[in-house]
Amino acid sequence: MSGTVNPIIPGYAPDPSVVKVGDWFYLINSSFHFFPGLPIYASKDLISWQQIGNAINRQAQLSLARSDANLVPVDNGKVMIASGGLYAPTIRYHQGTFYVVCTNVIHLPGEEKDLTENFIVSTDNIWSDIWTNPIYFEFDGIDPSIFFDDDGKTYIQGSAAPGPYTTINLFEVDLNTGAKLSEEKIIWRGTGDIYPEGPHLFKYNNWYYLLIAEGGTHEGHMVTMARSRDVSGPYESCPNNPVLTARGTAEYIQYTGHCDIFQDEKKQWWGTCIGARVDDQGRCTMGRETFLTKVAWDNEWFTFEQVKLNPSFLEVRSSSNLTAKPGVDHLYIRDAVMGNYQLTEAPVTLTASSVDLSHPELSPTFIGKRQRQLHGTSSVVLQGIEESWGSAKIMAGLASYKEEHRYVRIYYDAAKLEVVFELANAAKKIARTEKHALRKVPLSVAFRMDYTEKEYRLLYSVESNTGQDWTCLGTVDTLDMTNPDFTGPVIGIYALGQTEGVQVQFESLNVE
Repeated sequence: MSGTVNPIIPGYAPDPSVVKVGDWFYLINSSFHFFPGLPIYASKDLISWQQIGNAINRQAQLSLARSDANLVPVDNGKVMIASGGLYAPTIRYHQGTFYVVCTNVIHLPGEEKDLTENFIVSTDNIWSDIWTNPIYFEFDGIDPSIFFDDDGKTYIQGSAAPGPYTTINLFEVDLNTGAKLSEEKIIWRGTGDIYPEGPHLFKYNNWYYLLIAEGGTHEGHMVTMARSRDVSGPYESCPNNPVLTARGTAEYIQYTGHCDIFQDEKKQWWGTCIGARVDDQGRCTMGRETFLTKVAWDNEWFTFEQVKLNPSFLEVRSSSNLTAKPGVDHLYIRDAVMGNYQLTEAPVTLTASSVDLSHPELSPTFIGKRQRQLHGTSSVVLQGIEESWGSAKIMAGLASYKEEHRYVRIYYDAAKLEVVFELANAAKKIARTEKHALRKVPLSVAFRMDYTEKEYRLLYSVESNTGQDWTCLGTVDTLDMTNPDFTGPVIGIYALGQTEGVQVQFESLNVE
């Protein structure tokens, strides 16, 4: 375990929860407005991980149509972009069944308060990637977690809305029906900071330990703990709170919080939590990622090591520690129109739609993967370009997308016979474009996106995808794509057009 490369799940991977079953550790993350949702990863050693599926992988399970992102002013003139959709899942295992509980946050037009749909999905074979339809339960809040007590009772604990001074509530539940079996009770209000959330209960040495997050999920984030002899409380606060935080420190890894703890086969305790690589100018290029930290037991309370970046990670360019079963790491936006995608090894065929990346509710024709490397390159070739694309107003290319408010892209505009670079960040009121005119309709256009912690470079070539004769059309300081993020960069291809049914082909797609 000492060779762990942090972050263990790099890129867009917030709100981790872990359960160990047999020889395997299983980890789940939030996914917000992307489909499929709630990615599941598996590892035997906490070092090498494979994405094996997604707990929400059928559109019949639920809708993400109202998962648009709100622009929320926060301190220091910043704007937080608060996506809707699938928040903070918890994964647990009991008597042969894996359970995932989660909240689908639905933004209602004209309403200040969101609708929260809390649900349970389950499977008896996590490797099959076959999960049940959601079973909904009554809870006005977010971040539900499951606790199985020794007496056979099952409890939901969650962060009851509205904020910022939420409470941690508890009730008994029937996981098969979602029915409440007891009254809902406030068991802790945290230490007094804002947004007590992300609760997890553990029983150890005849104490119930309650682990939560406070302070908001960015600069003020922290982990706090309380304990009680009774599951319903009262809970006494740990005298060493916060037990884990990076706020007020010069640590490169900031925003640490939302922690889940578990033991390995040697009874060593570990914690998985959110963290973010934030440079000295405030760049948070990859968003919130999943980190691992060692947890110890001091005969009274759990103690946590400060979350650190493994120094070797700065030089790691391959994703050898993170793999995926074929296809499970593809991402679409909200309720994807799956008929618009023909996926084979090569080429990938997209049916252009009139829905652009900026649409807050509908699903553009876009397919991508999470950016996993801080320093890397993604590329693709748009091929088979036809003159008829001009009248159909086809625009197709490569994009790095977070949500409808923030994206950077490079694309071929068939109507204007141009290659276009575009940057959009509505929260920072940034809108930039650069255009290069082409002399004639090309047979193909290759697009490339090079990225570092500080910069994106967007390039194109109308000759081939051999890497020669590249033209840099635009550069982006990653600060211009950074806000207090819920999500992280997803890089993919898209096709936009005003004539229904026009098909666009891409080949040699590479996303690092």
